[in-house]
Parts: sequence; C-alpha cells; structure tokens
Amino acid sequence: MEKLISTVAQRILDGGEITREEAFRLSEARGAEIQLLAAYANLIRERFTGNRVDLCSIISTRTGKCPEDCAFCAQSVHHQTQIATHDLLDENFIVARAKEMEKAGAHRFDIVISGLGVTEEDPDFRRILRIFARLRKETNLELCACLGTLTEKVALQLKEVGVTRYNHNLETSESFFPEVVTTHSYQERLQTIKNAKAAGLEICCGGIIGMGESMAQRIEFAFTLKELDVDAVPINVLNPIKGTKLENQPPLPPTEILHTFALFRFILPAKNLRYAGGREVNLRDLQALGLMAGLNGMLVGNYLTTTGRPVEEDLQMIKDLGLEF
Repeated sequence: MEKLISTVAQRILDGGEITREEAFRLSEARGAEIQLLAAYANLIRERFTGNRVDLCSIISTRTGKCPEDCAFCAQSVHHQTQIATHDLLDENFIVARAKEMEKAGAHRFDIVISGLGVTEEDPDFRRILRIFARLRKETNLELCACLGTLTEKVALQLKEVGVTRYNHNLETSESFFPEVVTTHSYQERLQTIKNAKAAGLEICCGGIIGMGESMAQRIEFAFTLKELDVDAVPINVLNPIKGTKLENQPPLPPTEILHTFALFRFILPAKNLRYAGGREVNLRDLQALGLMAGLNGMLVGNYLTTTGRPVEEDLQMIKDLGLEF
C-alpha cells in the first residue's frame, strides 16, 4: 500500500492523474497508511493550490418550508424539526451581515434560499438581484448564490449583478442519490450545473459524506465532479438533525473522514476543496487535520440551520498550521 500511495502521488505531482481502480485500492488504506495518504494529499494541495485557505460565509436568506424530501435536511416539510422558518430576510440585514463577515476575514459571501429552485416569476428573485447589486457596490466580497435549480437565463441575470460563483450540490453519487432524495432527479441537478456554467459562472458543487454511502460511492461522486470540471467542492459531514430521516445515522470515524478528504484531493488535485458543515461535531479536536489532508477552503461562521464556531478560532487554526487566508 505504501508503494502504491507514493507512486500515484508522484504521478499526480508530475501532472498526471489517478485512475478509478487506483482510487478504489487507496480506499483500503488503514492505520498509518491513511496518515501517509493524507501527507501526500497535503503535498498535492500545496503544489497545485498553494497555502492560502479560501474562506466563505453563507446566510440562510429564506429558511424552511421546502417541498423536497432530502433525507438530511431540516428545512423539508416532510420532516418534523424544530428549526425557525422565515421568509426572505430584510435587505439591510443581509448587507450588514455580509459586511460583518468580510471584516471578520471572509473572502466570499453566499446567499442561500430554501426550495427546489428559483424562477424569474419568484418575487424573491428580484429582491435577491437588488441585494447582490448592493453587495457588489458596498463590499469587496466575491459573491456566490445558492438558489436551487435555475435556467441559463436566470443564471445570466445573476452574473449581470455581480455573482461570480453558483453553488448547487449534487449531495452524493448518482448510485446513492435515490436513497437520499425522491422528489427530484440527479439529472435535474446536473442540468442546473450545466446552465450555470453556460452562463459563465464558476461552479461550487459538493455534497455530504456519512449518509450511509460506501467509500466506493464517494469515489464515484468525486469522479463525477472531476468530469463536470467544477471549481469548488464543499464537503459536508452529516450532522444528524432530530426529526429528519437520517437522525439516527451513526457518525463516521474521524479517520474515515480524513481518508475521504485525502482521496478527493488525489482525484481533484487543483480544485478548491472546502470544509463545510459538520466538521465541528464530527472531527472535534481533529479539525486542523482536514487542512493537512488536502483541504484548502472553509465555510466560516454559521451554517444554514446549525451554528459553527467563532471565526476567530478558525483563523487562529489556519495561522497555527502556517497557512494563509
């Protein structure tokens, strides 16, 4: 295994690629072999993306009442959760939050709404366009949107007001997707990614690990992202919410999480791989190791329906690792 890890890693460092078969074999690493895999993933990260950690903040601008049945999601009407729902937040509040996160160190700001998708007829969409236009004028943040499914025409309007990146997660591999969502198809998600790319937007597309999928399915998922040539990959680790279908899903061992991060870096050597939700509860004191196992980005601050940790703690962690932000 040690020889395989070093051979594949060196090929990637030299500009080559890993095969699916090799990725499957590396998924069988155990013990110190995982640490070796992570060390090489860290070297690959450094070679292709440098030492700067990309920081993004998100805001749940419209929360809850979603008609979709995503098994992990506290915002679905199919689940009985205790989250506070609300319609689109006040424009001034959103702008103030963006400025606060920029001052705290965020590079990007992502407006997220619940629901299957956005259309031109949605009155909230016109308001969101105005908010993005203000953010472009009043901040230096890179602007991201996460509005669900959309057409190329809608994506073009987002680009016109200053949005540079669109987030639309596939969540998992196509083979495991039916176990997670039944109210819309994988193909619908793929089409949204294609629509956003056609409009000239960068693509942020990732998902959640720990929902019951196999390591082989995570590898399948990573190769799908490679084929789509997405720009950024947020990797959430399931944080089971009471009342959802996955509330009793056993947590992944931290070493398996780090193993997964490293494999994603081997498969996607030059992409922005970022920590997303669930790192605090699943990795606890080992959070820093994710940035030593191939990750080069983070969501900072709170998530959609769960709280994160103080931004200052994340910035100190980055500094302690000798990285930049």
